[in-house]
Amino acid sequence: MFSFKDEGYASGNSSETSSPEVFFTKPHLKFLNRQLQILEPQEILKWSITTLPGLYQTTAFGLTGLVISDMLSKIKMQRSQQVNLIFLDTLYHFQETLDLVEKVRERYPFKNINIFKPADVSTTAEFEKKYGERLWDKDENQYDFIVKVEPSQRAYRELNANAVLTGRRRSQGAKRGDLDIIEIDDAGLIKVNPLANWSFDQVRDYVRSNNIPYNTLLDRGYKSVGDWHSTQPITEGEEERSGRWKGQAKTECGIHNPKSKYAQYLRKMELQDQEELRQAALLKMNIVESEA
Repeated sequence: MFSFKDEGYASGNSSETSSPEVFFTKPHLKFLNRQLQILEPQEILKWSITTLPGLYQTTAFGLTGLVISDMLSKIKMQRSQQVNLIFLDTLYHFQETLDLVEKVRERYPFKNINIFKPADVSTTAEFEKKYGERLWDKDENQYDFIVKVEPSQRAYRELNANAVLTGRRRSQGAKRGDLDIIEIDDAGLIKVNPLANWSFDQVRDYVRSNNIPYNTLLDRGYKSVGDWHSTQPITEGEEERSGRWKGQAKTECGIHNPKSKYAQYLRKMELQDQEELRQAALLKMNIVESEA
């Protein structure tokens, strides 16, 4: 992982078998973004492959992620074939998304798709038995933490991922409008957004011209696909991600700011534990007083 230090950004993984340390000062990171900003996505990918150890691609198999996978498959560098995928199976994906995973396996058999699910459950039934039905309505922060934030952190830890390629673009709107090509998040993970400059039309045209399999929901008005319970088709003129959490102020699930979401969740659990201990102490006191 990358962690923030007063003098800049540096790898924080101290394991003897971990990847070599990579160091960025703040001015260096700013300089890199200026240089990468003017490059084509394929050149950004080549830079990432040759510069960043422990590199993976995170994807929910949206159009941009599919384009990145295809571009990587065509780069004539040995390590480009070793940039494997991380997919978070929330257990609430559309069937069309799960079908696409298998199509991607067939199209790029040399790529390993690392699938991570919520901890200690493997099916929707098991999830709802443990957490109840419609957790996303009852406590969306807890839901996001359980299905996205914790699995992503576990993935990075178990795979020794120091850096990831993402499919985020400025044209998707909302908080992504001022996206840099390369950034380091609150948890210290470096993220590269190779298609940050591209529009939806550019991405769609690349998919069509290269005959890349894609999510069939896109043909039904979906431009950004997440969980079935929080994704809707959009109408002409709406922002690309406006179908996600429609009618809410929310635009991200927490995975792109995991440290703060993680801290919020842990703080909530800590307060709950403290309240339970306080209630237990009061109950014990009442029992003692009544017996006296």
